[in-house]
Amino acid sequence: MPVLVRRHLSTAPWRRRLAAMASATALGAALLAGGATAGAATSAATGTAGSPDPAASSPVDVTVNADEGFGTIPGTAYGLNSAVWDDQMNVPQVQDLLQAANVGMLRYPGGSYGDMYHWQDNSAPGGYVAPGTDFDAFMGTVKKIGAQPMLIANYGSGTPQEAADWVKYANVTKGYGDKYWEVGNEVYGNGHYGSGWETDDHADTSPTAYADSVAQYASAMKAVDPSVKVGAVLTLPGNWPDGVMAAGESADWNHTVIPLIAGHADFVIVHWYPGGSDAATMLGEPTQLTGELAQLKDQLDQAGAGALPIALTEVNSDVDEDTQPDALFGADTYLTALESGVFTVDWWDTHNGPQAISTAPDGATDFDDYGILSSGTCVGDVCEPALNTPFPTYYAIKMLSELGRPGDQLVGAGTTSALVSAHAVHRADGSLSVLLINKDPSNSQHVALHYAGFTPDPASASVALYRDEADSIDTSTTGDPNSATLPPYSVTTLTLRAAAGSASALSAPGAPKVTAAGSTTATVSWTPSAGGTADRYEVYRSDGATSELLATSTGTSATVANLTPGTTSTWNVLARDAAGRLSRPSDPVTVRTGTPADSTCRVSYRLTGGWGNGFNADVNVTNTGPAPITGWTLAFTFPSGADESVTGFWNAELSQSGRTVVATPVDWNATLAANGGNSADFGFTGANSGAYPPPTVFTLNGTVCTTT
Repeated sequence: MPVLVRRHLSTAPWRRRLAAMASATALGAALLAGGATAGAATSAATGTAGSPDPAASSPVDVTVNADEGFGTIPGTAYGLNSAVWDDQMNVPQVQDLLQAANVGMLRYPGGSYGDMYHWQDNSAPGGYVAPGTDFDAFMGTVKKIGAQPMLIANYGSGTPQEAADWVKYANVTKGYGDKYWEVGNEVYGNGHYGSGWETDDHADTSPTAYADSVAQYASAMKAVDPSVKVGAVLTLPGNWPDGVMAAGESADWNHTVIPLIAGHADFVIVHWYPGGSDAATMLGEPTQLTGELAQLKDQLDQAGAGALPIALTEVNSDVDEDTQPDALFGADTYLTALESGVFTVDWWDTHNGPQAISTAPDGATDFDDYGILSSGTCVGDVCEPALNTPFPTYYAIKMLSELGRPGDQLVGAGTTSALVSAHAVHRADGSLSVLLINKDPSNSQHVALHYAGFTPDPASASVALYRDEADSIDTSTTGDPNSATLPPYSVTTLTLRAAAGSASALSAPGAPKVTAAGSTTATVSWTPSAGGTADRYEVYRSDGATSELLATSTGTSATVANLTPGTTSTWNVLARDAAGRLSRPSDPVTVRTGTPADSTCRVSYRLTGGWGNGFNADVNVTNTGPAPITGWTLAFTFPSGADESVTGFWNAELSQSGRTVVATPVDWNATLAANGGNSADFGFTGANSGAYPPPTVFTLNGTVCTTT
């Protein structure tokens, strides 16, 4: 019988959100409204429901935009954690299950064990290591299922030399070609901020000490094999210990570590365990991940490390961990992260073990087990299914390959209902797949599908369906390219052939690069399409599931004018052939505009502290114009995609409407002298759920200011 442990010794309370995000609240309300009348059993995606569902009269609109590209699916995309305390990790039955699910990355030796594991003798002092879990046995599983490993070099109780010796054994002695290596696990959990679960034997446990060590590890490891990629531990904005500073420090973990690892690390690592209190909240949280990853990219970019890829090497929810709600959350989270440019999403965990018994909204028994396969053990007289029985979360991972495989292109998709999520992939063979998630535990959801940049063959579509708590994926049905009925708590994938003659032979243009950017203009360039002669190239800005044409060019660059200052947007370039057909979209490029350097006002915005679901900010405003200003008004807008609100303020009066905040002076700072003669300084406390990016545009009495 396997001896299993939780990922940490106890559930860390700082992982739990103290405030539910607005979209999750809306989802909860929708579930209450939609769940009042239970829907009858439904057939497959194109079958008929028994009694009409409340949603039947108003189908959910799903828009798929194949002209909006998020890049291709990497071979490392669909990942999973493996742990040395799991004596089932390398048995043939488990290997076969992982191979069937197309798992492309396996992380080893398992979470916090990474900071106390010694690879030479397969030991973890203070923890249990199961027989048959040594490094070579693990690599046997990796090779058999055709995956790549993500290896955790021991930072907590190890040395750069030990890590270098591991690289030498793996890639020189054994020839495994192991590419990705993390330096430590959740090193910020070493007690430096008051909460400690991670082994760290260093006298200095600060983020500075860790970042300096990353450089030493990278140097030692690359001296053995220059081809390895070394990753450094960060935290996601809005997740503990983001914003927290120890005594005497002036910056939190990320803002300390990122500048020091630039030029040394090859990628960064984050973990995500949203702490929703119920299934409805949990199912709304993947949308929150988009904003958190965008804010992390901004932090990297501002520190000169914007080119570093991001790996999400642990993810799960703290709600209904081995039941259908967590499976829906998992499928949504994998794809949301990949659409945001993450190169691997590694689910926690292969096996984990039951902890407590509860009941999920669909009536299923939840064992509080973070694994995708049953450990076959019990809590009291309530026992899990037989050893290695797949939980719904296993099938969620398996469903990802029904949508797309490595090399296929992620494209845009959106819906009009919080109860339905949509993701889409333009496959290498020209077909299009759409994955649809019904988050309603009681009712079917009827959807109407619309397409941009793709013309489906009117013949029937193939369908893959994973129903609530089913023990297999149904691929025996066919569907309608334009509509579908999604059973309660289900994941459905429709795959459509392109109509004859509708696709261009031109390849996607090469990945565009920003060559110049000002406050209202930006220039991008790209390499030309192959497969024919392009009549022209078109530059599009993505806006949800739609795309806006910004510019056309007969060459391989374009300058776009009349942009809004201080904004961030995502652009794609497509080629149009002589017949008027568009190619596939290029990889996306992020375009940022600044604020005018010659403005008559200047504003600085500085975060002074945070605690996961709240933050403090300082704002300084200066009049640089030739005339004094008496009675000023400063306005700014919190960025879209974030849930931020002002909860307190000082040295000014603040009011908020939607995302827009207006500040007016108090008696003693109402006058701003000309030519920067003085400044008004005020601050506020904000509340946030997830991301809390800084506002980028400030207007003083209507004038757009220079922002620093």
